[in-house]
Amino acid sequence: MTREEYEALKKTVDYHMKRYYDEDAPEISDYEYDQLMLHLKAAEKEHPDWILPDSPTQKIGGTALGGKAGKREAGVKVTHDVPMLSIEDVFTKEDVAAWVNKVQEKHPHCLFSVEVKVDGLSMSVRYEKGKDGKLHLALAETRGDGLVGEDVTANALAIPDVQQVIDLPYESLELRGEVYMAHEDFERFNEEMERLEKKPAANPRNLAAGTLRQLDPAITKKRGLRMFVFNVQRGPAELMESHTKALDLLEEKGVRVVYHRKCETVEEILKAVDAIGEMRESLHFDLDGAVVKIDHIAYREEFPAGTKYSSGHIAYKYPPEERIVTMDRILVDVGRTGKLTFTGEFHDRETGKPARLCGTSVSRATLHNQDYISQMKIGVGGEYRLFKSGEIIPKLNGCVKEPEEVFRAPKVCPVCGQPLVRETDTADIRCINPACPAQVVNAIAYFASRSCMNIMGLGDTLVEALVQKGYLHSYADIYRLKEHRQELIDEGIIGKEKNTDKVLAAIEASKANSPVLLLTGLGIRNCGRAAAREILSHYDSIDALAAAGVEELTQIPDVGETTASCIHDFFAAKESRKILQELRDAGVNMRMEKTEPASQSLAGLTIVVTGTLPTLGRKEAEELILANGGKASGSVSKKTSYVLAGEAAGSKLAKAQQLGIPVITEEEFRAML
Repeated sequence: MTREEYEALKKTVDYHMKRYYDEDAPEISDYEYDQLMLHLKAAEKEHPDWILPDSPTQKIGGTALGGKAGKREAGVKVTHDVPMLSIEDVFTKEDVAAWVNKVQEKHPHCLFSVEVKVDGLSMSVRYEKGKDGKLHLALAETRGDGLVGEDVTANALAIPDVQQVIDLPYESLELRGEVYMAHEDFERFNEEMERLEKKPAANPRNLAAGTLRQLDPAITKKRGLRMFVFNVQRGPAELMESHTKALDLLEEKGVRVVYHRKCETVEEILKAVDAIGEMRESLHFDLDGAVVKIDHIAYREEFPAGTKYSSGHIAYKYPPEERIVTMDRILVDVGRTGKLTFTGEFHDRETGKPARLCGTSVSRATLHNQDYISQMKIGVGGEYRLFKSGEIIPKLNGCVKEPEEVFRAPKVCPVCGQPLVRETDTADIRCINPACPAQVVNAIAYFASRSCMNIMGLGDTLVEALVQKGYLHSYADIYRLKEHRQELIDEGIIGKEKNTDKVLAAIEASKANSPVLLLTGLGIRNCGRAAAREILSHYDSIDALAAAGVEELTQIPDVGETTASCIHDFFAAKESRKILQELRDAGVNMRMEKTEPASQSLAGLTIVVTGTLPTLGRKEAEELILANGGKASGSVSKKTSYVLAGEAAGSKLAKAQQLGIPVITEEEFRAML
């Protein structure tokens, strides 16, 4: 690995570390993240002189969110009395055995504890002696960066498993545990979200993390969090000798402790690890592995694992969980752009019910396209391995038993009956009939959305209702809704008179929008807002663009033959020309307003805006770029001049650094103006 590749890998691991620990929104599976970290460690082992304090291998994990505006949900920063470090991961039984043998070479009679590793988030709880001689909860804190966390005491009090009083005669005690959400509570929450037409949570761990940081403890209590204690962080001598003895004593006093088994030999330890793995399907929470700990606490410091890991522990990570499923049927749907989507419905081969994976019941998976279906030999009656990518998204992972017949996509649209077209050099199959009913609701909702014509109040639900009632059949019908004002009020589709008039006024106001928004809203493939803005900078109207040929369009920077063909084919279609004329008749603006740039300070520069800037919104920054002669692009490439990056810049920032493109702050950007 070269130094440049190493630095790029560091950025990638840092990005995914932030997504997991700080934002509770991982994009890759634990397994995929672990593999990236292993590659990083291997590079540093080969080149120890490359290691700097900013390497992910030298950091513990998340950062305490404290009081940072817009980032935290609860708590203030608090410094841990005892650092809350991570546990080093291993991925083979051989690694487990090697570590145990290493310990026993020095301490032949050493005992170990093998425990369930719950997939949640760490929290420590501090207790102080009260007037009654018992221990009373004084403080609860999240792990944060391992040294500084958040005070979440109010929310901890809402977790039934957190003992508020422990009948032990000590002066103080600090315990560490894992806060998690049970499968039943997670499913209950998502059912409620679906009922309210809100976005469901991705997985129990993310939801638990967000719930623990809520400002209102009542929300924490309502959602239902639980906790297992897995370690004594600080306490009297009798709890700091034998780890398992301490857990057993706490359990006797009503503290809910993690499942643990005391072992002596390598064989016993591996057997216990296997037993925990077999529990996966019956557990009421998600499993993150098995932890092997030195039971003799005094021995632990003799076996350090680095600055970010606690001594005397390792965590064995199980391979991704899989089930064998039988395909029952394949559903074909038509999306907003006419693209066919395929979904497989199946059942668990053994149980006959939906497959249980990572704590949830799974009966469907996306089948992507016909090429994927053919390659995987997918058909009714076939049997396939199923796993969860990122422990979130169900995916098939190979054919176990081939079906009698591999599924073939239909030749005509399943909704409108028009012939389907497969795009050249792609696996996409589309219905190109713009009047296809399957496309109408999604297409109109997109047209009215904030990033397009920005018609406030005309959201997905209302559009669907208006389509079902027969008021909307195309974009142009939006501008005829005013003719049905009284009917809409009488039927209460939009609401009462005030609400209806507000939506109708927003529709009327949208007629004056820039044609850039109109072109974006037409939903032409490969023509998003950035492309629409660039394209219309070369034409004085939508009509002039509609008359352009493919060859002419490809002369525009960043417009390739595929995009040019999509634009040309759209405007050449009879139905599109009809809708365009209706929009023109309705008074929708189709002529570009020619404005001279405020300056030419950014002339010839292509700038990508990413992340959250201190004072500017992303659209404001892009407008400033355009107003000063520059080009605002939505993606990073070798042609990019600068990347204007704020907080949480993510993958665009990483790509810029990989390509060696200069990254500037808002302050530097303003200086350029």
